[in-house]
Amino acid sequence: MAEPLLRALARLRGLLLDDDVLVRAVGSGRQRGRAPRWRRVELRYVDLKAGRRLQVTAYDETQAYTSNHAPGEAAKAAVDDLLDEPFGNWHVETATETHQLRVTKKLEALWHTSPRTVVEKEAGPQEHNRRKPRLLPEDDPVLVALGIADDHGRIKPSRQAKYRQVEEFLRDLAPAIDDAMSSGRVRTPTPQEPLRVVDLGCGNAYLTFAAHRYLSHVRGLAVHTTGVDVKAQSREHNTAVAGSLGLAENITFMQGDISSAELDRAPDVVLALHACDTATDDALARAVTWNAALVLAAPCCHHDVAAQLRRAPTPPPYALLTRSGILRERFADTLTDAVRAAVLRLVGYRVDVIEFVDSKHTPRNTLLRAVRTGTPPSPEAKKELDELTGTWGVHPKLAELLNDRLA
Repeated sequence: MAEPLLRALARLRGLLLDDDVLVRAVGSGRQRGRAPRWRRVELRYVDLKAGRRLQVTAYDETQAYTSNHAPGEAAKAAVDDLLDEPFGNWHVETATETHQLRVTKKLEALWHTSPRTVVEKEAGPQEHNRRKPRLLPEDDPVLVALGIADDHGRIKPSRQAKYRQVEEFLRDLAPAIDDAMSSGRVRTPTPQEPLRVVDLGCGNAYLTFAAHRYLSHVRGLAVHTTGVDVKAQSREHNTAVAGSLGLAENITFMQGDISSAELDRAPDVVLALHACDTATDDALARAVTWNAALVLAAPCCHHDVAAQLRRAPTPPPYALLTRSGILRERFADTLTDAVRAAVLRLVGYRVDVIEFVDSKHTPRNTLLRAVRTGTPPSPEAKKELDELTGTWGVHPKLAELLNDRLA
């Protein structure tokens, strides 16, 4: 039921200023007829050498700005400034609950709270040694079926890194879904028209099942998920897991190449998590072709551009970047994902390049988060991309796949 916006914002303010319970908060979207200064803001408390601080990361169209505020008047001033901004949606995770605040067209507030009863101790001083809510509790049947948790609902020691990867991915997915729905880029799902999610190159489908479970069971959304993988073994194994969980009608798997995958209905959300080398480019191109509203891609290896760098002469004065093999490989990773982000922006997407999980849990921890806006690129954007690729003598696969849209 709708309530006065000022009353809801006052309740939200109390959560944001409580460093004992706040885990993470995200403000995004816009209110009707008004645009906030920032496209998105994220808040959390961190423990620094100077003491505990409220850390605010604000994103504009091109970069992120991080600031730290001492508890008390400084934190209050920072929070009040953000609450004055006309964000259309707030996603707040506390130690025991998840809160969703959405501003309606009538400038009223819709507030939804979901309990979080299973918590786990944070690790390390940067995590405040506090207990943190889990988006999927350890004893969730999906985690047991996938072999991440044992039959007693405890995460296996050898699967701790995988569990953390799943959790951190869901923490990036949650506010992105909120943003897409509050902005109208993704319609409100119904049983007749569910949210359609496809995972391209799903493999053993750990994140496929986790995303479906979170969106459908935790968030209560009507969802249909499709996993695509080239291996028949993956399709058979994942279909059996879906059947054992009673999800056969809502999550399906198909065998096929990413580049030629055909769906009955175009998806709202495209996932491509650790698809190898140019398979990530194939997945991004398919997402663009489908006009997907939201794309989350975690690239794996970057062999294609690395091989091109080995063959092409290094432009001066950058020879030191490519002389050593390991540095050349790392530079190829950066160059590849920078180009991918640039291409997606040119075809009407807003793109963030973020770290979705600590490198100790997986070395492939870069996430491209793209939201379709349809906004035409600036005249300089194509020139900037052409100069970058021309300077290094590379021909990115994604630009080749989307050449007709870039022309």
